[in-house]
Amino acid sequence: MKLDTSKRKRFRVSNKVKNVSSNDRYRLSISRSSKNISAQIIDDMKNVTLLSASSIEKDIKSGEKVNKTELSKIVAEKLAKKAQEKKITKIYFDRGIYKYHGRVKVFAETLRKNGMEF
Repeated sequence: MKLDTSKRKRFRVSNKVKNVSSNDRYRLSISRSSKNISAQIIDDMKNVTLLSASSIEKDIKSGEKVNKTELSKIVAEKLAKKAQEKKITKIYFDRGIYKYHGRVKVFAETLRKNGMEF
């Protein structure tokens, strides 16, 4: 089966992160569309999603209108707060097919400011 470029890149990046993952760290997978951004913290040993945050959740969506970069900051702060409640501080950042640039970079920097370690 032949994969197209984006699927091959997603597989390569995610698989590399999964192979180096250990019991003390979880994987943070991020996905973005043209309007929204979402992220989830995944335990690859048990194949379970522990936490998730998205820009389409009611409390974020009902707020004032902001641009996409600010939306990324809001979602990252919410995810960091949820992670601190569950005492998760160390993660692997799985950016998938997205370059570490723009909204993805802002998301990662906001997580670092809120106490997450990559």
